[in-house]
Amino acid sequence: MTETEDPYLWLEDVTAEKSLEWVRARNEKTQTHLEARPEFADLNRDLLAILDSDERIPFVSKAGEYYYNFWRDKDHTRGIWRRTTLAEYRKASPAWELVLDLDALAEQEDENWVWDGAQILRPDLDLALIDLSRGGADASVTREFDLSKKSFVSDGFSRPEAKGGMDWIDRDTVFVFTDFGSGSMTSSGYPRIVKRWERGTPLDAASVVYEGTDADMYISASHDDSPGYERDFVSRTIAFYNNELYLRSDSGELTKVDAPNSASKSVHHQYLLLELRDAWTVNGQEFVPGSLLLTSFDDFMAGQREFEVLFEPTDNSSLASFSATRDFLVLNVLEDVKNRLYVMKPTAAGWQKSALRGAPQIGTVGVSAVDSDHSNAYWMTSSDYLTPTTLYYGELGEEPEQLKQLTPQFDATGLQVSQHFATSRDGTQVPYFMVSKENLERNGSQPTLLYGYGGFEISLTPGYNASVGRAWTTQGGVYVVANIRGGGEYGPRWHQAALKKNRLRAYEDFAAVAEDLIQQKITSTQHLGIQGGSNGGLLVGNMIALYPELFSAAVCQVPLLDMKRYHLLLAGASWMAEYGNPDADGEWDFIKTYSPYQNVDADTEYPAVLFTTSTRDDRVHPGHARKMMARMESQGHDVSYYENIEGGHGGAANNKQRAYMQSLAYTFLRERLFQE
Repeated sequence: MTETEDPYLWLEDVTAEKSLEWVRARNEKTQTHLEARPEFADLNRDLLAILDSDERIPFVSKAGEYYYNFWRDKDHTRGIWRRTTLAEYRKASPAWELVLDLDALAEQEDENWVWDGAQILRPDLDLALIDLSRGGADASVTREFDLSKKSFVSDGFSRPEAKGGMDWIDRDTVFVFTDFGSGSMTSSGYPRIVKRWERGTPLDAASVVYEGTDADMYISASHDDSPGYERDFVSRTIAFYNNELYLRSDSGELTKVDAPNSASKSVHHQYLLLELRDAWTVNGQEFVPGSLLLTSFDDFMAGQREFEVLFEPTDNSSLASFSATRDFLVLNVLEDVKNRLYVMKPTAAGWQKSALRGAPQIGTVGVSAVDSDHSNAYWMTSSDYLTPTTLYYGELGEEPEQLKQLTPQFDATGLQVSQHFATSRDGTQVPYFMVSKENLERNGSQPTLLYGYGGFEISLTPGYNASVGRAWTTQGGVYVVANIRGGGEYGPRWHQAALKKNRLRAYEDFAAVAEDLIQQKITSTQHLGIQGGSNGGLLVGNMIALYPELFSAAVCQVPLLDMKRYHLLLAGASWMAEYGNPDADGEWDFIKTYSPYQNVDADTEYPAVLFTTSTRDDRVHPGHARKMMARMESQGHDVSYYENIEGGHGGAANNKQRAYMQSLAYTFLRERLFQE
């Protein structure tokens, strides 16, 4: 590509001073305009108060006797890592023991550290591998941390900044997958090589465990530390939903877990679980996509192919997830985008299914094991658009105990949640949720915000969002979430229906929901806006380019937009299984139909657009938003732009930045959609 073919190619140079000058000029214009709006200051203050509020559930993970939590608030903007006991955690105000203060560390080292997780060594539980990123980027560093001394180990394991990670094998050995130098990363920008690294030796002396190819997406390795079932695995991710799993012997020999590449493979204790994305015929038996199969891991590796079917999808149901406790499995099933929980119990006659006692029947419900190696205890959360998140603690077979509930962050009085179905162009029924006033007047004048994603088999289920409540629904706006194809609401088939050359179906679904809202006189084009980020930003970009007559405003966040070059920018190559390869024979012919950057022109009237992104986003290149803004600006369209200088793919590195960017978006939408 040359600058003659793409005059805004120079904006892909992320940190060039010319590019940043362009960014600052547009940031200033957007900030000056939106900050002057009368609602901005109060909204920004309230959203920051919500994000900084102590009135949140401190979710924890168990390691031995301790329950660990990472926490941010107004006094800890970068956050603190802390721990407590279960007895304390049951209290309304637990006593916490500070483990690491990230604000103090950032000040001490003069770095903008953002927490990226920790892995505690088992069974000793005295050391941890902590991941930190600069400004919220995907690239991170890993450092060894002493949990007894509450300090980093001065001569411990330390991985330089790169995309990748580490995994404990034992206290003196780790797997490390990172940037080892020239040729060690895939074309997607992720690790191509995984090594075994022994304490006290330099990183460049680590021994190679596995090398993938340049065309692979991600290579990694992990150690299963379940007592009695200790195993090492190597994972080769070729693309999304295309992976190979290998069992690694003590001598270093790799044996492939010979299941379909498209299947999700999980090993828990003595079991192998396969979640199928494609039909699979084995030993004369055919299993349908979306099924969950179980067998003995050792028997499977020895060549046996006898499975028990734990779940098989129906027309209106799919498996959202499953969680293993010591003796049971809990299935989380979506039935028309509503969660239902079932306990699977092994018996001599096979696995028996029963409903989880005490599980809520409305809203989004999630379940996970407290300690899958040692107990049948579980965490359960429930929420919906109007009901604050509730946390339960339970033992399978007993009624769960409500431990904590989020204090309401906005007044939901007079609001209601309803589910509807729109008919897409090909006749498919597309579900959507709507949050609105009770007894809503259907006169076509309700300011309505339509949100969507539609990709990578990710489901959008009802969840409590205090920012939406404070900024939109309590201010008289209607909030709608569309469960379009490309997502996972009905399992693999729902996702696969909008892959590659069928991508336009996702946009047809979203347009169908918009048209249904207008036909039902909930709103009208004048009062209808849309919002989405990342793949959802591509969705918004296409709705702007392909269906401009339906909307008046759009917020396009950390988006993909130039699909001609997306695979050449940052992690873009890893998404070709989703969108296609623009350089492959014939594929640009269909990709160009949903490449917004190439499809906008000066002669079409488009809705007003606010593009937001982050300079530090090392997953979706900020050049997408920059170039789209520049092109539409040059064509004379109503476009605004804001780029956070840090923040990673999430767009913000701390609560202050997050609240500010949310305030810009909602102020922009209110200005455009609340007008008479």
